[in-house]
Amino acid sequence: MAKKSKGLNAGNKLRSRRTVFRWAKKAYVKKVLGLKEKVDPLRGSSQANAIVLEKIQLEAKQPNSAMRKCVRVQLIKNGKQVTAFLPGDGATKMVDEHDEVMIESIGGKMGRAKGDIPGVRWRVIKVNDQSLQALLAGKVQKARK
Repeated sequence: MAKKSKGLNAGNKLRSRRTVFRWAKKAYVKKVLGLKEKVDPLRGSSQANAIVLEKIQLEAKQPNSAMRKCVRVQLIKNGKQVTAFLPGDGATKMVDEHDEVMIESIGGKMGRAKGDIPGVRWRVIKVNDQSLQALLAGKVQKARK
């Protein structure tokens, strides 16, 4: 690899060299080409509304052997289907098919899955405009739509 230019008039060469080498960084390429927005089902937004298609149980990765409660949902904004995790004890009883839920990112590294649930990047935070935490705590009743 060639050494960097030095001296009083080296600024232009250093700037052009920097633009070339930035393309070797994956984060820069993703940002400039907008690849996150292209492949992200939520299209860059933090939360989205969806309709529940079915309730499913996913097996946790090794060394755990639990069945994690999840829902398969279809996003209202673009019709894409994703799997969302239901956090909390007894949350699966609060969600029925055809309910409207709001999902958000679980917060794994680089937008990937978090914890021991393979391939699940989203979690449910609201059911029929009621907070899932409040429903589980018994503070509010589930709204009928």
